[in-house]
Amino acid sequence: MIRIQFIHTYKHIISLNNLLFAWKEFSIDKKLRKDVLDFERNLMDNIIDLHNELLNKTYKHSDYYAFNISDPKPRSIHKAKVRDRLLHHAIYRVLYPFFDRTFTSDSYSCRKNKGTHKAIQRFRTFSNKVSKNNTRTVWVLKGDIRKFFASIDQNILIEIIKKYIRDDDVTSLLSEIIKSFHSTKEDVGLPLGNLTSQLLVNIYMNEFDQFIKHKLKIKYYIRYADDFIVMSENKEWIEKNILPQISNFLKEQLKLSLHHNKVSINTLVSGIDFLGWVHFPNHRVIRTVTKRRMWKRIKLKEGKIDTVQSYLGLLSHGNARKITNEISTKYMNKK
Repeated sequence: MIRIQFIHTYKHIISLNNLLFAWKEFSIDKKLRKDVLDFERNLMDNIIDLHNELLNKTYKHSDYYAFNISDPKPRSIHKAKVRDRLLHHAIYRVLYPFFDRTFTSDSYSCRKNKGTHKAIQRFRTFSNKVSKNNTRTVWVLKGDIRKFFASIDQNILIEIIKKYIRDDDVTSLLSEIIKSFHSTKEDVGLPLGNLTSQLLVNIYMNEFDQFIKHKLKIKYYIRYADDFIVMSENKEWIEKNILPQISNFLKEQLKLSLHHNKVSINTLVSGIDFLGWVHFPNHRVIRTVTKRRMWKRIKLKEGKIDTVQSYLGLLSHGNARKITNEISTKYMNKK
């Protein structure tokens, strides 16, 4: 695989100009938070101090503040200090445009102009093609990677990055951020909560995406974070050929494993649970757990119109007339 090379320099990433632009983007919806306010009181001094540490190669990432959420399943979030999160934004705004060009078109998580809606639309397009407009059976392999963020091998990730970035100062800075966290053991895991983690897991999983598309030459493949699907009209090909190769690649090359309780090969007619919807040949219905989470969030937000409208937009992508009417009647008619 030919890899394009990153052309920006370390000095560009750590420049005062880039740090100031990063602050503007980072703080736009956080102006009232105490830690952000504290940093902003001496904004220029704090940014210049950070810049000088980076310039002198004395920067060290601070410890994280850990807390748990349930959304929809229990997750451990690790929040960095404001100065570190500012640096994450400065790095992200330079690295994301470059690395996004290297990703395959059917990777949809944490990418501009992608997202769940586009992935769902792609699912429908692929199913129509494989089924020859519902004239053939479609078999769908659905896979899930076990403990995704907590299992990323940091050393493998750094070696992947070095294939694209030759600047030792840039890779050393990224290593400092990557190594600032570990999950169950040293050199393993990325923190849920870092902006950089969203990009780094896509860089890591791009190796898998490229293997799927160019080595296995699988045409009908979609990945969203740690969930992926493969479609074919040949169940035996998926079961005996593709699935073992996928499992071996993840294990040998990325030190990841499939969540065996969440790996399935089923027909589209039986319903495929993917990205909050259960997909059928001619329609999709929203999952029960997604409905419950939707109602919970709307209530927590006290029926704020922007929250309600965002969910009505989500529901418009499938067969959800009943819940759409319920939400509209309860909240929209009051506005």
